[in-house]
Amino acid sequence: MSHTPQSPARHLRRLLELLAAGAPAEELGTVAAEARRNGATAEDLAEVEQATEAALRVHSTLRQHRRREAELTALFDTAGDLAALRDLDAVLRSIVRRARMLLGTDTAYLTLPDEEAGDTFMRVTDGSVSELFQNLRLQLGEGLGGLVAQTARPYATPDYRTDDRFLHTGSIDAGVLDEGLVAILGVPLLLGSGSGGQVIGALFAADRTPRTFAPDEVALLCSLADHAAIAIDTAKAMADARIALAELAEANAVIGEHSAAIQRAEESHDRLTDLVLRGGDVADVADAVAGLLKGDVAVHDGSGRPLTAVGAHGGGASGSGEEFGGAPGGGEDGAGAAEAADLVAAAKRSRAAARAVFRDGRWVCAMLAGQELLGCLVLYGRPDLDGPDQRLFERSSVVTSLLLLLRRSVAETENRVRGDLITDLLTAPDRDPAGLVARGRRLGFDLDRPHILLAARTGGEARDRLADAAVQYLFGGGGVSAEHEEAVVLLLPPGGAGPGKAARLAAGQLGQLVGSPVTVAGAGPAAGPRAIADAHTEGVRCLRALRVLGRAGQGASVAELGFLGVLLGDHHDVDGFVTTALGPLLEYDAQRGTQLVRTLRAYFDCGGSLTRAKEDLHVHVNTVVQRLDRVQALLGPGWNTPEQALELQLALRLHLLSGA
Repeated sequence: MSHTPQSPARHLRRLLELLAAGAPAEELGTVAAEARRNGATAEDLAEVEQATEAALRVHSTLRQHRRREAELTALFDTAGDLAALRDLDAVLRSIVRRARMLLGTDTAYLTLPDEEAGDTFMRVTDGSVSELFQNLRLQLGEGLGGLVAQTARPYATPDYRTDDRFLHTGSIDAGVLDEGLVAILGVPLLLGSGSGGQVIGALFAADRTPRTFAPDEVALLCSLADHAAIAIDTAKAMADARIALAELAEANAVIGEHSAAIQRAEESHDRLTDLVLRGGDVADVADAVAGLLKGDVAVHDGSGRPLTAVGAHGGGASGSGEEFGGAPGGGEDGAGAAEAADLVAAAKRSRAAARAVFRDGRWVCAMLAGQELLGCLVLYGRPDLDGPDQRLFERSSVVTSLLLLLRRSVAETENRVRGDLITDLLTAPDRDPAGLVARGRRLGFDLDRPHILLAARTGGEARDRLADAAVQYLFGGGGVSAEHEEAVVLLLPPGGAGPGKAARLAAGQLGQLVGSPVTVAGAGPAAGPRAIADAHTEGVRCLRALRVLGRAGQGASVAELGFLGVLLGDHHDVDGFVTTALGPLLEYDAQRGTQLVRTLRAYFDCGGSLTRAKEDLHVHVNTVVQRLDRVQALLGPGWNTPEQALELQLALRLHLLSGA
């Protein structure tokens, strides 16, 4: 097949188009081959080949220019990174990554000396896949890096394994082999110029195939190494400056803290003295201490109950214990009891050490009257309490102790007067009910409001201490106590807890205060003289029942004694007892028209015989079994135990007798 010869100009234009498009050198060589296939004359072909050689030289020059432009851009970018130096590691990673990219190597890395260990380590790597290589540590003078550091000159090896110009070691060779490196170029990181320059590290570029590094590549890596040296030196200078500034700031802070401590001591002395002179209460002291020490403050009595608090650890309240659930009748869960016990233990440690102690993230200082533990002052949010502030905290506990003693003295006087009122109320509630209520209001005690009544008793020598313990127990809680007959009677606001829970709490804490078991019976809530007197009668009967049942040292209410409560209670709350025992069954029967209550009564009446029960009910025995399974699901698995079965049978009998 013949071709029509084409003009050389066409081929020359094609070469220019390829150059303009940035085509690779290989594509430029195809133009002469195309002219040869098209039957160009020898003269035209020679002209095209000469033009192709010229085009290749232009292509090479353009490629060098583009590469030099990229290198300059990288150097400018690195200089910009240095100007905005914030993170040395980030700058070094950027330099190593640019070295690898511009030289087109498989990996690049930077080593720095470890002055403490006396060797050199890999600070940054890019493109490395070997953990062994990344964790290499080189002794001074070993490997290619040792040669670079000793001579302060760049060195390149086309084949690391066969090059004997530097010292090979087993560990270095193993790391290089694991990484698969062959050709390596290393240049020094120099501070200063000339022979006096200090080598502070080395920058490397390496390939996994044999390669000879060109002089301009060595020069480029040297420029990047110079930038890295500047970055390291600048970072060190900045670190030294920061250390110096920190030391100056620390010294200034110490001076400032000392001056502030003196000023705070003067302020605290003035404020606490003013509180005493103005007749301030415990809440005022807590508020002042919280302001002076910049923390949350709480005050607890000798049994660990809260009296007042300022800040988050007091629920955001500031006031008496009654205001945030710390009143005696307010109840106390297991976590609260454990917290109170921890505080008492910390206060005893403070008393023994004669100073504030730090425990469980808070400062605790005992409040004492002689060796009697009145309570403790607690500071939260200041684990770093220094000496001056600690002494201020301890002096605050002394002021608080004085205020507590004053309040307790006043409370004991008021309680004696109120105690006379309680004695008259319990002895003759119907003689002058209105007069009793009026007397109570004059004493700040409203008998028309519901109150829980507790009757407490103990034995032996502790009996003489029980009345005083009751006053201490009620301190800050808004209640009143009096000795009456053989027991100590306490009247206190319900505080969200029933009489049984209040009795158990009082039994535990009164027992701690007198050092002997205290039995407490709860009744109420009751309002008015007659109702309170009736609650007292019920409480005394419950107290007697607890002693008969062998439950000395415990607390309970009549309602919690089950059918014994029905027998002992003044009002004989039959409906309440029946509802408590049979309520789930009664509700189920009412909603679904079933006969669970009748089935249970027949089962008990027949002595637990399923056969006799099914005959009495005129149903199949499987029906009886299914109904009893439902009873168990509603009442729980212990419904047929002797104790619960007895209460169920009594409730069933009362329910039958009531005609329901």
